[in-house]
Amino acid sequence: MPKSEPHTATAPPSTSKRIRGDALKRLRKSAIRVVRENSDRLAQALLDQTIEGNVSSGKLLVSLIQAAASAQSSRSQKPPQPEPPKPQRSLAREWAAEPEWTPEDEALEREKEKAAASTPSHNSGWARESDSDNENESIDCPAEKPAAPTPPKRSLATEWANEPEWTGEDDSNEAAPPPEPAAPPAPAPSVPPRSYREVFGSPAPRPLPGRTFDATRTPPPALKPAALYTEEEMTQNPNPAPPATPPIARIDRKETVLHGTVLTDNYAWLRDKDAPEVRQYLEAENAYADAVTAPLARLRADLYNEMLSHIKQTDISVPFRDGDWWYYSRTEENLQYAIACRKRASDKNETAPAPDAPENVILDGNKLAEGHSFFAIGATDISEDGRWLAYTTDTTGFRQYTLHIKDLDTGATLPGTVDRVGSVVWAGIHGWDPERQSPNPGTANETLFYSVEDEEQKRQYQLYRHQLGSDHASDVLVYQEDDERFNLGAGRTRDGKYIVLETASHITTECHVLPANRPTGKFQLIAARQDDHEYSVDHRNGYWFIRTNDKGRYFRLVCARAEAPGRENWTEVIPHRDGIMLEDIDLFANFFIACERQDGLPQLRLWTFCAFGPEAARIRDIAFPEPAYSAGPHTNRIFDTMQYRYAYQSLVTPSSVYEYDIITGRSTLLKQVEVPGGFDRSLYASERIHATAPDGVQVPVSIVYRKDKRAPGNNPLYVYGYGSYGYALPLTFSASRLSLLDRGLVLAYAHIRGGGDLGEPWHDAGKMLLKRNTFTDFIACVEHLTKSGYGDPTRVAIEGGSAGGLLMGAVANLRPDLFRAVLSHVPFVDVMNTMLDASLPLTVPEYEEWGDPNQETYFKYMLSYSPYDNLKAASYPAMLVKTSLFDSQVMYWEPAKYVAKLRTLKTDTNPLLLVTNMQAGHGGASGRYDYLKEIAFDYAFLLKELAVV
Repeated sequence: MPKSEPHTATAPPSTSKRIRGDALKRLRKSAIRVVRENSDRLAQALLDQTIEGNVSSGKLLVSLIQAAASAQSSRSQKPPQPEPPKPQRSLAREWAAEPEWTPEDEALEREKEKAAASTPSHNSGWARESDSDNENESIDCPAEKPAAPTPPKRSLATEWANEPEWTGEDDSNEAAPPPEPAAPPAPAPSVPPRSYREVFGSPAPRPLPGRTFDATRTPPPALKPAALYTEEEMTQNPNPAPPATPPIARIDRKETVLHGTVLTDNYAWLRDKDAPEVRQYLEAENAYADAVTAPLARLRADLYNEMLSHIKQTDISVPFRDGDWWYYSRTEENLQYAIACRKRASDKNETAPAPDAPENVILDGNKLAEGHSFFAIGATDISEDGRWLAYTTDTTGFRQYTLHIKDLDTGATLPGTVDRVGSVVWAGIHGWDPERQSPNPGTANETLFYSVEDEEQKRQYQLYRHQLGSDHASDVLVYQEDDERFNLGAGRTRDGKYIVLETASHITTECHVLPANRPTGKFQLIAARQDDHEYSVDHRNGYWFIRTNDKGRYFRLVCARAEAPGRENWTEVIPHRDGIMLEDIDLFANFFIACERQDGLPQLRLWTFCAFGPEAARIRDIAFPEPAYSAGPHTNRIFDTMQYRYAYQSLVTPSSVYEYDIITGRSTLLKQVEVPGGFDRSLYASERIHATAPDGVQVPVSIVYRKDKRAPGNNPLYVYGYGSYGYALPLTFSASRLSLLDRGLVLAYAHIRGGGDLGEPWHDAGKMLLKRNTFTDFIACVEHLTKSGYGDPTRVAIEGGSAGGLLMGAVANLRPDLFRAVLSHVPFVDVMNTMLDASLPLTVPEYEEWGDPNQETYFKYMLSYSPYDNLKAASYPAMLVKTSLFDSQVMYWEPAKYVAKLRTLKTDTNPLLLVTNMQAGHGGASGRYDYLKEIAFDYAFLLKELAVV
C-alpha cells in the first residue's frame, strides 16, 4: 500500500545527505555515552517509540542498544588479542567500539560546536536548532531527561545542514577509521522484541486510556510487512520541526440565566465575523492545522492522485427527453464544474439524441464561476416552449441565490436580478386549458413564479410573479407565509397542468394549486393546515393524488376530484401499513410507482391504472440484487410514457441508471458510472447486520470492506452516522472511498434513530425528548461492530456532519474511550446558545425537531446532551473539526467555540484541529477538484490516526 515518506515534510529532497566526518564521530560518541547511562530507559524508549509509530527513532535505538551491549561485553572481557582482519563496516559495531566519553571530550566538543554554529548553513531556511535540553532528544529519544547541559544547545539538524553536500563519491574517498583492537567473542546481544510494524506492517496504534497493547498477536494476512530500515534512511533527518503551538482563544465570559440555570459562554465573541480578531483566530487555527498535518503532505498528494485516477474526468450524463429537446450535462478534464447542454430531438419517437445533432450549451459553470472562489447553481427551470431558462447562483457559499433569466434562443441573459431566491417555476402549457380542454397557448410561457427568503431568518416566505419584459421592481407578491415555522416553495405537476405552492414546517404542510395556463388566477387550497398533518399532491386526469399521514406515521395514498379536493372527499388508494413507509409516488398517465421503504431498504412498486379514473392495481416490484443499496426515481419528464427510469447503486456498485419497461418488466442499463484505475467490483463485499440498542431496539448497520484485506478483529474501523430530520442514510458508491477500503479499512454506516431509515416512527424515536436514543444507538453500533470482529477496538474512527456533527460531539462526550479519531464536519454543537437565539436562521422552525429551550422541560433535556455545554476535563480522541466561514446552516462560530473550549479542558495530547474554509459554505468547496482535495485531507488524517500509515 502507498505510504508517505517519513521525512520529506520536514526536509526538502535536496537536503538529504550522509552523516560523515566530524559530525559522525560526534554522533557516535554521544550515542555511546547516552546508551551506557540510560540503557534501561532506552529499552523502554524503544518500545514507546515503536508503539508511537516513530520508525526512524525506533530503528536507531535498536542499534544503540545493541551497541551498548557490545561495549559492556568488551569491557568485561580479557585484554585485547592480536588484530584480526578488519570486519565489514557496521555503524553499530563502530559506535560500540568508541573509547569512553570523558568530561574533557565534552568540553572539546562544545568548542567545536561554537565554531560550527558561527558558520552559515546553506539550509538555514528549514534547518533549525532543537528545543531539547539533552542529546537524547536530538535523536527523538523520549527517555527521561538528565540535567540540562550548558548552552549552546546541540542539534543534529544543524550539524547535518552544515555538512557539505554528499556527492555519492564520498564513501569511497573517506578515510577508514583506525582499526580497533579485537575482543574475544562476546555473548550475543539480546534481540529486541518484534515491533508492531514488523508484525503488522504498519505503525502501532497509540494505546487508549485504560488499554494495553499486545505486540505479539497474530498479524492480519492482508497487511504487507514493512520494508527493513536501511542505512540510507538513517541518513535522513529524523528531527521534524518542533510541534506547532495551538492558538488559545481569549476568554470573555458571558452568562445567560434561564430556568434557574446559568449558561456560561466564554467564546461568544467569536460570533463577530467581521472583527479582525475573529478572522485572525480562524487563520491561526488553520495555520496550526497546516503545521500539524505538514508531515502528511505526501500522503495527501498520493490520496488525491489515487482518487482522481478512479474518476472519469471527461464524461457525460444520460440524456433525458423534455418536450422537443434532449437535456444532459457533461464534464471536461481539468474543469471544476459541469456544463449543461441540450440537443433538439428530430421526432417524437426518437429514443436518444442523434450523435451529430448540434449541441446548445445552456449553462457553463466554469465560465459563470470565473472570478469567484465559490460557485454553485441552485434552482433551474425551462419554460414549456423551451425558450426561457430561469436559474439561480450562489457565489459565497451562504446559500443565498441570485435569480437570472436567459433567452436560450439567443444565448443572452436578460438584465435585472433578484436576490435570496429559492424555487423557480414557469407557468404555461402547450395547447391546453384546464376548463375548456381546448388549445389556448396565450402568453403564459412568459410568466415566472419564484420564492424569496427572509433576510434574517433565512426561510422562504414569499412567492412572487414576474412577467418577462417588466422590471423586477414591479413583480407581484402572490403569497406571504407569516408563520415563522414554515418555508414555502413552488413547482409544477408532472402533467404540466398545475402550479403547486407548498408551505411546510417540520411536521405540518399545506398545499395550494393554480392552473398553469392561468398564471394571474387565484390559488386553490387543497386542505387547510393542521398540526402534525403532512401531505403532498400530484395530478392526473382531473384527480388529485394525495400522500398523507392522516391515518398513521407511515403514510397512505388517497385521491379526490380536482374541483373538490378537501379531506371529506378523499378516497383511499393505498392504505396505511405498519412498517412500510410510503415515501413518495411517481405519477404518470398510465401507471404510478410507489416509492416505499421496508426494513430500512427502498422499494419501487408498480401500480397500473385500470382506466381513465383513479382506480389502480399493484402489478409487481422492481427487484434489486444486493443486501444493502440505494434506489429511487431518476429524471422522468414525459407524462404519457410506458418507460420508467430509476437510479441504483450500492456500497460496491457504481451509480447506475436503468430504464424499466412497464409492459415487460425488464430493466435495461443505460449507464453505469465508469470507475477507471483498476477497480474490480468482485474484490469488495457489503453486508447488513443489526446491533442491539440499550432499550433492546434492533438498529440496522450497513458494512463494506475489501474481501482480501479482511482480518477479523484487526482491521481499522470507520463508522458514519447522521440520525436527524427523518433523513434515511443513503448507501451510495464512492470512488474516493476505495482509498480507504484498499488500505484495509472496514466501513460501516449506522442507521440510527432520528433518521428515516425505518419510516417516520424511527425519526420520532430520535428527536425532541427522545434525542439521546440517537447517541446511544450509535455507541451500541460501534460496540457491536468491534465485538463481532469487524474492527480493532483500539482503531475506531467516526464521522458525521451538520446534525451528524452533533452526534459526533455527543458520543465523544459520552464515550471518549471508544474512539481513536473523530472527523466532524460543520457540526451543530452549540445547541443551547443557537436554539435560544430566535434571530438566527433555522432556529424557530427547528423547535419541532429539537424542542424549544424556552420551555423548561426541553431546556433541561437539551442541556443534558449539548456537546459544547457538556465538554469536560477528560482524555478525548484525536479530532479534526471542519467548518466554513459562510455556512448558513451551522454558523462557523459553533465549531470554533467548541474547539476553543475543548483546548482548555482536554487532558490528552491527541491532535485537536479546527480547519475553516474561508471561502465556502455548508457543503465545503464547490469545485470538484477542490472538493477532492478536502477529502484527501480528511482521509490522510484518519489513516494517520488509525496507524494505517
